[in-house]
Amino acid sequence: MIETPPGVLISAPSSGTGKTTVMLGLLRALRDEGLVVQPYKSGPDYIDPAFHRAACGRASFNIDTWAMDDRLLNGIAAQMNGADICIAEGSMGLYDGVATKGQTGFGSSAETARRLGWPVVLVVDVGGQAQSAAATALGFQTYAPDLPFAGVILNRVASPRHERLARLGMDQAGITVLGVLPRRGDLTLPERHLGLIQAVEHPDLESAIAGYADFLREHVDLAAIRAAANSVRGGQTGSLPSPPAQRIALAQDAAFSFTYPHLLKGWRDAGAEISPFSPLADEVPDPTADLVWLPGGYPELHAGRLAAAQCFLTALRRHAEARPVHGECGGYMALGEALIDKQGHRHAMAGLLGLVTSYEKRKFHLGYRRAVLGAAMPGFDAGQALRGHEFHYSTILAQPDAPLAEVFDADGQPVPETGSHRGKVTGTFFHLITPEAA
Repeated sequence: MIETPPGVLISAPSSGTGKTTVMLGLLRALRDEGLVVQPYKSGPDYIDPAFHRAACGRASFNIDTWAMDDRLLNGIAAQMNGADICIAEGSMGLYDGVATKGQTGFGSSAETARRLGWPVVLVVDVGGQAQSAAATALGFQTYAPDLPFAGVILNRVASPRHERLARLGMDQAGITVLGVLPRRGDLTLPERHLGLIQAVEHPDLESAIAGYADFLREHVDLAAIRAAANSVRGGQTGSLPSPPAQRIALAQDAAFSFTYPHLLKGWRDAGAEISPFSPLADEVPDPTADLVWLPGGYPELHAGRLAAAQCFLTALRRHAEARPVHGECGGYMALGEALIDKQGHRHAMAGLLGLVTSYEKRKFHLGYRRAVLGAAMPGFDAGQALRGHEFHYSTILAQPDAPLAEVFDADGQPVPETGSHRGKVTGTFFHLITPEAA
């Protein structure tokens, strides 16, 4: 057993309180102090880790206590080696999770903090209230008495008087105030229908993060947060996922960007050769690749360009004649017959599967997924159980191919998005997180 770097988890009572901008500013401010900062994201978020990396220069990894077993969690925790401090960002509200194994909050940010022993810094939006915010913070502190709690950062404070009143309430409740952030309309990240835009799409990300860091330095007690960070005993055996092939051609651009960092790290650590290519630039996958992997992303925003990328599509079809192709969510849609955008325009896709999806007829799909494969897919045999997460707004208009798996939500209820397979081509709507241990 070894001593691990100290850490804290940044969370909030709910989404939309400003924790992501606090997280990015904190990562950059601590990096600017000369610290090696290891970021993490609690939960299955695809987008935030790229922002984290831009802020501190170190790859961010998801920690997911619903989807990941101890071996994988330990393998991901080991990525903190060489860091001076770990900062994790929560998802949704601190205690929000799923009702599985007879308990609520399973897979929550609180569970991540408890497992790693990292105290919670709660970002509280005090807009529209003053002393009453202390009741919220006190409730979050006492709801789970065994959860370490560092204190609060008060966000969107309107005036010095507002700050005095909010602090008074926190003092009376015995809550430590670690920072007070005045209300500023420019401290928001651009959003789209799946949440934040991708880091690569931000018009001036470096300037924005530098601004967040300046704001945090001025209004947050960074020394107090560092002092609150807690070390835990670590060093347990862990491992990251094995690669599905030796040579992997991986689509990577604005249309295909959602691959969990722990998967890519595990593949590379095991010696797999990953060759990125851009379908949007009409690049072809490595012709020597054993597997072409199309991740999720935003193909619906680039459907016309994908349909026109004939070099890419021709090479993909040629590859599928002899070697496997797999697509996740957006990648799965691109492997289908057609994609209908939100304006109702139909765009021909690769046609390697019969799938037809529509964003004109939107339907929200969100949640954990457990899939039991009915047929093999790259890296996994029929009968293997996989865990993942689904998040999209597309509607299936046609799915004529054989289902790939029986798929269930976190409560064990079947879902109709089974994925499909034809020949050497497979696709799923869920993003793979990990196989279940045998």
